[in-house]
Amino acid sequence: MTTFAPAGTYTVDATHSTVGFIARHLVISKVRGNFNVFEGTIVVGESIEQSSLTASVQANSITTHNDFRDGHLRSNDFLAAEEFPTLNLVSTGFTSAGDGSYVLTADLTIRDVTKSVDFDVEFLGAGPSTQEAVTAIGFEARTAIDRRDFNVNFEGNIENGSAVVSHKIELVLEIQAHSQA
Repeated sequence: MTTFAPAGTYTVDATHSTVGFIARHLVISKVRGNFNVFEGTIVVGESIEQSSLTASVQANSITTHNDFRDGHLRSNDFLAAEEFPTLNLVSTGFTSAGDGSYVLTADLTIRDVTKSVDFDVEFLGAGPSTQEAVTAIGFEARTAIDRRDFNVNFEGNIENGSAVVSHKIELVLEIQAHSQA
């Protein structure tokens, strides 16, 4: 079986990557945000099943480009960033889903609660980096979680009973990583 990228160890390039999320707001629109401080390592094995990933995100680095909302997201209503400063992702398996797509099964930890989640992964390619003798790889991974599974239990409602923020949160990872020179 071929790998989805050349075998080796890769470090996530945070400058050219995005760790993002999408939440419904008032049931009628989507709010997008991301985390500005994160790191990760991808080990690509000789087969996809031998590959692994570890990543961490700093909760305080969340941004939706609205200071009031960002402060609320850092509060105990949502991430409790002071008490739980890091969100973590550790793979437990990679599998091929056919047609160049893959499934990453990983333990996601938010607010000290760890749950297994499956990400749909699209490998975007591999090629030379701007640094000599360094290979760059790219992929996009998506999943949806119920934030309540991670003790993110804010239940604000407006006058008609509609939720201010959806329970379902989409996670979108757009990652570029570089081999170690």
